[in-house]
Amino acid sequence: MDLPDCLRAVFEQGRQQRLLGYRGRFAPTPSGPLHLGNLRTALISWLQARLQGGEWLLRIDDLDTPRIRLGAVDSALEDLQWLGLHWDGPVIMQSQRLGLYNSCLSALRRDQLLYPCRCSRRQLGAGRRYPGTCREMARGWGLQDGRLPAWRLKVKAVDEPRCGDLVLRRADGFIAYNLATAVDELALGITEVVRGSDLAAVCIAQQAVIASLEEQSPSYRHTPLLCDSKGQKLSKREQAEGLAPLQEKQWSSQQVVGWLAASLGLVDEHCSLSACELLQEIQARPLPLQGCWDEPNS
Repeated sequence: MDLPDCLRAVFEQGRQQRLLGYRGRFAPTPSGPLHLGNLRTALISWLQARLQGGEWLLRIDDLDTPRIRLGAVDSALEDLQWLGLHWDGPVIMQSQRLGLYNSCLSALRRDQLLYPCRCSRRQLGAGRRYPGTCREMARGWGLQDGRLPAWRLKVKAVDEPRCGDLVLRRADGFIAYNLATAVDELALGITEVVRGSDLAAVCIAQQAVIASLEEQSPSYRHTPLLCDSKGQKLSKREQAEGLAPLQEKQWSSQQVVGWLAASLGLVDEHCSLSACELLQEIQARPLPLQGCWDEPNS
């Protein structure tokens, strides 16, 4: 692929970072307070990075501005620090990296790997693989009936049956999650992504974007979801509880870390210990985080 020199330099820097050792990340969306499921994933991701002797980055996925809630970023940083989950380097804000994502879009468009798509969600239905309706149609990039098109990626033949052509720039002008995430994994030199199993399905899409950029994907691990008493996954949309109710009950950070670790079978129930103490205890085991993954690396 014919990438401009600035992008080549960014991706080369990411490759060099990966050669130096393990780099993980936690990337919450500031659409509300972190719930306990988010925090458990953060704990596992942090543990995995520290067990590998690597770095753990904190990225805030704040591109979808209609979903952003005032104070959510500060709340997330405070919760992680309170639990002792300290990150390496500055906090990375996706909203400050728009130039990088737009450069990738421009490069893909120059290589004729993007095309305009005017299909609506209602036309396509929820969760369906895109059938390629607009792929070979001569449709303009400008306004039509007062609307701009989405920009879709012509996914490589090997990936297309699994994920279809992907939207990389939405019709409302927002950069799509799969593009920004894929580009950041490359640019930041992420070697392994640890996240909840509800995001396992997006691996194929993000790997397809990375393949289109002719780069190598990181490894992926997915953790089981923390569910409520009804067996439903915790969700910000459903206003799942975070740390505040536990702090109101005078729980210490050690009690919360112990409870989160016990929910994964890492320690005995009612254990109370800091994140660093948990790390030390796990380091003494032959299979440190065995059983914390829903599926192996992919």
